[in-house]
Amino acid sequence: MRSWAHLIDFLPCKTHLRESFFLKVTPPVSEFPIVKTERLTLRALTQQDAAALFAIHGDAEAMRWFGTDPLTEPHQAEQLIEVFASWRTSPNPGIRWGIENTATAELIGTCGFFKWNRAWRSCAISFEMAQSAQGRGLMKEAVYAAVRWAFQHMELNRIEALVHPDNARSLNLLEKAGFVREGTLRQAGYWNGAHQDLVQLSLLRTECEYL
Repeated sequence: MRSWAHLIDFLPCKTHLRESFFLKVTPPVSEFPIVKTERLTLRALTQQDAAALFAIHGDAEAMRWFGTDPLTEPHQAEQLIEVFASWRTSPNPGIRWGIENTATAELIGTCGFFKWNRAWRSCAISFEMAQSAQGRGLMKEAVYAAVRWAFQHMELNRIEALVHPDNARSLNLLEKAGFVREGTLRQAGYWNGAHQDLVQLSLLRTECEYL
């Protein structure tokens, strides 16, 4: 399984949004948890999402910092959906939501957590969004809800993020969110035909101000 450890956009944790921002959180029981916000529905990905997911992951510019090469064939999106689904039953489980624009029922991105270490109470976050949906605060809205859900239901103490050093936008947003830089992992990633350094950051439960 490839690691999807990268960031395109991130929630500023210090932004205080009203409680009604979170309309519904379905508990993490046997069914896939659904999280709803004012404008979005975070829900399970299905094979019906393959075309929309391929459009997002086939966009080389949008995926420049994602941590893997862009998709080149539609069937790769179907495989990616299967990979995301498998996270729930892996030895170190995770979860990946499809981000749906509730008003249009359009899939505009994904977000989720992986490498969940229950003993250490830690996991990693990653997400991405179609370029056409960026600039309206939708990724912030999705990630805010996802991070809050994770701290509430996964008994986490720590959420990690890996970001390319040149991804100034994500680094800036993470630091505004309260994430702390812990150092650079030298040539820890490989995509676009080159080894890539990655900056490691983390957010602790006690540092997140919107719980």
